[in-house]
Amino acid sequence: MSTETHHDVIAFRQAVRVWFLISLQTFGGPAGQIAVMQRTLVEDRRWIGQQRFNHALNYCMLLPGPEAQQLAIYVGWLLNGTRGGLVAGILFVLPGLLALLALSAVYILWQDTAVVTALFAGIAPAVLAIVAQAVIRVAKRSLTHPIFVAVAVAAFAALALLGVPFPIVIAAAALVGWSVHKLAPHALAAGNGHSGDGGPAPLIPDDALHHAQPSLRSAAKILAVGLAAWWLPVAAVAALTGTDSVFTTQGLFFSGTALITFGGAYAVLAFVAQRAVETYAWLSPGEMVRGLALAETTPGPLIMVVQFVAFLGAYRDPGILPPWAAALLGALLTTWVTFVPCFLFIFLGAPYVERLRHNAAISAALTGITAAVVGVIANLAVYFAEHTLFAATRTWSWGPFIIQLPDLPTISPIASAITLAALVMTFALKWPVLRVLGVCALLGLGTVLLGGRH
Repeated sequence: MSTETHHDVIAFRQAVRVWFLISLQTFGGPAGQIAVMQRTLVEDRRWIGQQRFNHALNYCMLLPGPEAQQLAIYVGWLLNGTRGGLVAGILFVLPGLLALLALSAVYILWQDTAVVTALFAGIAPAVLAIVAQAVIRVAKRSLTHPIFVAVAVAAFAALALLGVPFPIVIAAAALVGWSVHKLAPHALAAGNGHSGDGGPAPLIPDDALHHAQPSLRSAAKILAVGLAAWWLPVAAVAALTGTDSVFTTQGLFFSGTALITFGGAYAVLAFVAQRAVETYAWLSPGEMVRGLALAETTPGPLIMVVQFVAFLGAYRDPGILPPWAAALLGALLTTWVTFVPCFLFIFLGAPYVERLRHNAAISAALTGITAAVVGVIANLAVYFAEHTLFAATRTWSWGPFIIQLPDLPTISPIASAITLAALVMTFALKWPVLRVLGVCALLGLGTVLLGGRH
């Protein structure tokens, strides 16, 4: 997608292997996914410094679409150029795509995914422990001054207690960061070292310049290739199946939703659910909930639920195609138009964002966003915990405060026990992530085989 010449920071084959391992651990929504990349790339392998990782994450938080996948593309691009970004981004969604494709077919055939749900019911508590560890680690490394601790707490409160829209939280945090640069620059100096844990220096240090020279010519080329990759499949489907076919409708609708998913998937899923169920009648409200449960518990971004929606919708309204072929086409086209824009945003913007790292005012604004992101991840972790450990939640409101509280009598003893085991494995035994996930998956499966109830 670009003409850059690139010297690999890490051997490409090794990078591919690591991205594949990361792709197997992308459970638990953006909080879990960012946690896995933080642990693997910043702490364990030391391929990238903490500030550099935060800088990339801040840019991704400003974009529509799944921020964790965009972060993978960005870091992949830093490590191995365009091919690195493509591999990282594709591998990030591939296991989830294949898992959800298989589960959609299982659902059509048997309307029952109990064994699969059981397997993943063990994984969700494991992810909780991993996310808890990530929030603590990211907070320790990013909140280098009491001002930024306050920003993180305020961001959490704004999202969890007041329901403030995500873009407003991020804009306010950027404003605070910029103001700190103007009024108290010494507060920013506190966080200028690298990872700060005494380990070896990262392969991409925090202060290294990136070789990519942004230019209008390369931007125009990336834009042309990206837009063609995005829209040609939609145009081809419209030409072959008609402009009023379910495939064309899905291609256009989900291209639109890819541009409005600010603040993670949760923000847009209510809109998707309403249109998919009420306007297009692709599936029932109960099936939408079931699809969300499957997307929550399979690897990859949560927005992958759109694939389940499209699969069922196309299967039931196949037009000129056999139902199974229609379902596959609908699911793949929807996945394509949902994720291709992510690559376009990163390849187009990353060279410019890299140049902004040395602009003190913009860097300070992004430092403010880093602090807010800690609050955002903590909020996602609480949301995830409520829905993992409890069967129901209730809304409590008082004045401007609106809080989702767990319905305590609906606590799941099995999920709670597995969470406790996962916390012990993660914090006390310090087991690697894949081992924790594997053991917890087996525990979840075992409880169902023994007749337990989640």
